[in-house]
Amino acid sequence: MSLLRMHRLVRVLPAIRFPRCAVRSFHATVVGRYNYDRDIYGFRTPRVFEMPDYTNEEKQNRNAQANLVRLVHMYRVHGHRVANLDPLGLTPADHVFQLDPTRYGLSEGTYTLEGILHMDKQQASLQEIMTHLRNVYCGRIGFEFTHIPNLSERKWFATLVESDPVKPLTDGDKKRIFELLTKSEVFDHFMAKRFPQVKRYGLEGAESMMIVLDALFKEANYAGIRDIVLCMPHRGRLNLLTDLLKYNPTALFHKVKGNAEFPDDIPGCGDVLSHLATSVDLSYGAKHPVHVSMLHNPSHLEAANPVALGKARAKQMYLYESGSETDCYIGDRVMCIQMHGDAAFCGQGVVTETLGLANLPHFTAGGSVHVIVNNQIGYTTPAMNARSSYYSSDVAKMISCPVIHVNGDFPEDVARATAIAFEYRNKFRKDVIIDLIAYRRMGHNELDEPAFTQPSMYANIRGRKSVPRLYEEKLMNDKVLGDKQEIETLRTKYFEQLDRHLEDSYSFTPTADTLKGKWSGMTIPRQVISAPQTGVDVEVLKEVGQKSVQTPSGTVVHPRIQKYHVDTRLRKLEDGKGLDWATGEALAFGSLLLEGFPVRISGQDVGRGTFSQRHVMLVDQNTERTTIPLNTLSSSKLEIANSSLSEFAVMGFEYGMSIETPRRLCIWEAQFGDFFNGAQIVVDTFLGSGEAKWLRQSGLVLLLPHGLEGGGPEHSSARVERFLQLCDEGFDGPTENINMHVANPTTPAQYFHLLRRQLHRPYRKPLILATPKSLLRHPLATSTLADMAPGTTFHPVLPDPTAVNPKRVVFVSGRIYYDLIKERAQRGLEGAVAFVRVEEVCPVPWSELRSVVDGYAGVTDWYWLQEEPQNQGAYTFMEPRLNNVLPKGHSLKYHGRPPSAVPATGIGKRYKAEQERVIKGVFDGL
Repeated sequence: MSLLRMHRLVRVLPAIRFPRCAVRSFHATVVGRYNYDRDIYGFRTPRVFEMPDYTNEEKQNRNAQANLVRLVHMYRVHGHRVANLDPLGLTPADHVFQLDPTRYGLSEGTYTLEGILHMDKQQASLQEIMTHLRNVYCGRIGFEFTHIPNLSERKWFATLVESDPVKPLTDGDKKRIFELLTKSEVFDHFMAKRFPQVKRYGLEGAESMMIVLDALFKEANYAGIRDIVLCMPHRGRLNLLTDLLKYNPTALFHKVKGNAEFPDDIPGCGDVLSHLATSVDLSYGAKHPVHVSMLHNPSHLEAANPVALGKARAKQMYLYESGSETDCYIGDRVMCIQMHGDAAFCGQGVVTETLGLANLPHFTAGGSVHVIVNNQIGYTTPAMNARSSYYSSDVAKMISCPVIHVNGDFPEDVARATAIAFEYRNKFRKDVIIDLIAYRRMGHNELDEPAFTQPSMYANIRGRKSVPRLYEEKLMNDKVLGDKQEIETLRTKYFEQLDRHLEDSYSFTPTADTLKGKWSGMTIPRQVISAPQTGVDVEVLKEVGQKSVQTPSGTVVHPRIQKYHVDTRLRKLEDGKGLDWATGEALAFGSLLLEGFPVRISGQDVGRGTFSQRHVMLVDQNTERTTIPLNTLSSSKLEIANSSLSEFAVMGFEYGMSIETPRRLCIWEAQFGDFFNGAQIVVDTFLGSGEAKWLRQSGLVLLLPHGLEGGGPEHSSARVERFLQLCDEGFDGPTENINMHVANPTTPAQYFHLLRRQLHRPYRKPLILATPKSLLRHPLATSTLADMAPGTTFHPVLPDPTAVNPKRVVFVSGRIYYDLIKERAQRGLEGAVAFVRVEEVCPVPWSELRSVVDGYAGVTDWYWLQEEPQNQGAYTFMEPRLNNVLPKGHSLKYHGRPPSAVPATGIGKRYKAEQERVIKGVFDGL
């Protein structure tokens, strides 16, 4: 058979039935001997290389070494499939024929190992090689790393695990492991005995999680890492808090008994037991302690993971910006640890979105360590119904990170797996997965019976000794621990210690110290605080505006941007009027930078802007070099984070940034306001309720392009009604410490002041802005420099400057105001109807609204008009509140679209007819 025919045969072999590894080996052996030339017609013809004239013995040796290479590679690829990973033994072992040395024609003899396998010798027999390979790849740790595309990373990882340089555990290390395991078990037994009806989500069966985290904290401490951001779901949380993280058990038991976790005089609703959090300094003997920040989490599994990533990056950026760590790389001083459940890791889409951020500019935190606490069941769902992949960790291969599986019944192997994971993360500043395969001894929440649905699994579990007991027996056999009585005394003493904390909890008074460190100087607003003066000197504004479009010499800006963006802005700045939305935004950003406040805006295409309006990032048309002109103003910088096509993870990331850096303006922008609903979980469980549950303030700004302009159901509405439904504003007067601000500004100056107000108040609140689309270039939606000058501020209500003694007063919010005044002018009814703009819907501007209403004495016709359907928009929120403002005996009438299942019709003619009825109908009877 010719080489060419053999090559063609090899190309179709995978489609027949041959194992993939066999095809690869055959292809490398045979096809690798020739390359291709092309004839004059371009067809490929084989060109056979000259082969050295080896003797038969040399050929045999070379073939044997080549076959050894294949065998070693197969162990690196497939060894984990036969490793002893399942403590319950429920997973049948695979028969992996690729690991059989006879398949490669290998026989007893001595083989040279250099460049092939890492052992403590240069040559070894086949038996020694097989023993080493099985010990490394088929023991109680399984490695997946051959999918990593970078050759140097694969070589490094293979060298690490095969040469095993991990420092052996001392007797002291083993006693430390035993103590952590035992205290975790005693804690769970204590909780079961003293609080049998409490859902505690204990760690029984997965106690080795404590070993993973203790090892990570220790390794990080010695590696010079100063901060660790940790997020985790509920299982094992209380064990971790009270032991490793030094959370006061007295405070915990105070909470368990139904009391608040913070003082009664602090407004807040608190959260459930399994969402508690803390921060603590831990020292393992290194020069500086490591600060561990454990995040609060909602019950939406994995939702806290992008938040942790954002908080970790913010910590690293703060170190750089403060000048204390300017010579370090991202991840050198801060590490993110993300804990997961096995069913959640592959089942929750936010995991994939967050993994997608891991190596992106503006989002990477220098490598996260992911720990999957793998109970082999999700609530009552077995793995066969929980995922389509072989391992729950398989989704992480999308970012080509290594995965280390380890049997949780063997704590020393868990410690070694953790050390290897940390070495990789610290070497390459990339993510790594530890798949801790364990089990769950009790039901999902200790109050249910798991044998209802998994009788075989739980018969196995209930017949097993616990992980601490198994390790105790090992250490006693190894003479590391003393007699049995000494060990039982340890358990008894810890149980009694917990009992003392329980007794102390009856007289415990909680404290709160959330506004410290970076948050020092901030307050919890007890009443409505008047808007600060946010105006800026006109000359400063002119300088900022000019700098915002100034590019380095030689930069070639796109001609349309030059004409309609750069030249137009400069001309209007000189005139001091006609400033559009993008200019107002640039002036807000630049003036904040000059005052020392960094600004970060992230989202899809935010550098240019969805509607090609922003252009804070200019691209040279010849070199594609990117320039951010505003970054020439100050040492504080504008960060433009064009993000991946994600809403959930990216908004969560920005929330994490905002809770860590209160003096940074953090903004997330949706391409269209409608698309924020991909991150509805972040809005519901973090933005809307984070302060009430956890006393954690956030100044995150959401920019949500909004307006019914014929765009159809998914390009029209920011769903303002959803945010308003989450607001805790009262119905009959001002409420202290309102959780969110929701605004729909109609002028660039109002937008300018809103952005600046975020950082000029002594507290932080999420700001939800329904931003415009058509108003971005509307000739009437402009402002002057005087509107932003010293002494100016944001106005939550804009009275109608035209109508003095109207017959009808119409409250509106948003862009439709401009359509209404245009129609009014055409009808000549300027004095007959007043259009009052409610620019900030929540907090309700009670005093401003009362002032407007008092100014229209004698009016009996009060309307709320909106373009959104009646069951959407701001009407249902404002109607009961405005009725408490109107004169006694008067009530608010509604004008607009009827209730609808969608924000807007997708039929163009129908939209125009509806909009015409909304705009023209309000003038009926005048």
